[in-house]
Amino acid sequence: MSRLMAVIYDRIMRGTEQACLQQWRGELLGQCYGRVLEIGAGTGASLPLYPKGIEELLLCEPDDAMRRQLDRRLSSQDWDLQINLASFSGEQLVVEDGSVDCVVSSLVLCSVSHQPSALEELFRVLKPGGILLFVEHVAAPKASSRYRWQRRIEPFWKRMAGNCHLTRCTEQAIVDTGFVLDRVERESLRKAPPFVRPSIRGVARKPN
Repeated sequence: MSRLMAVIYDRIMRGTEQACLQQWRGELLGQCYGRVLEIGAGTGASLPLYPKGIEELLLCEPDDAMRRQLDRRLSSQDWDLQINLASFSGEQLVVEDGSVDCVVSSLVLCSVSHQPSALEELFRVLKPGGILLFVEHVAAPKASSRYRWQRRIEPFWKRMAGNCHLTRCTEQAIVDTGFVLDRVERESLRKAPPFVRPSIRGVARKPN
């Protein structure tokens, strides 16, 4: 399933990328500076959107099949960035404490094995004042019929979609980790299946 998903992922996501994700990520990534870490970099959809002035871009992708796709993309052209590729997971970042200026998470915190541990790791590696830039799909409001459908579908969906959870309350989890939300926007992921559409995006800061 992992190998198949890596091959078809870009095709599956094309409609949503064109409808909203590319624009949203571009707006967020324009704020990157210094040393940048992207967790769960996937096939590299974010690569063309990074500003040229950053010092270093560290991409981590733990899935072997996805990482091979990403490596091929990196090799296909010259990127005007210093890029390093690693295989560690979001829950176990082989990165020094307080050594990163910006962390990028794009549709990743839904699928990490233990979301609180992953967020604690992001908090740890960020410098004081560093920022987390995120685009994530999340649980619908709990009183809604969409949330009830998310709960019904989630056990099957996790097996089919690489441990992707539909009912995570990621915004609250970010705050609970100790981040301060500078900005958060809630909007529908257009062209995505209805049970995946609720999303948040924004900027969270590690306090000085």
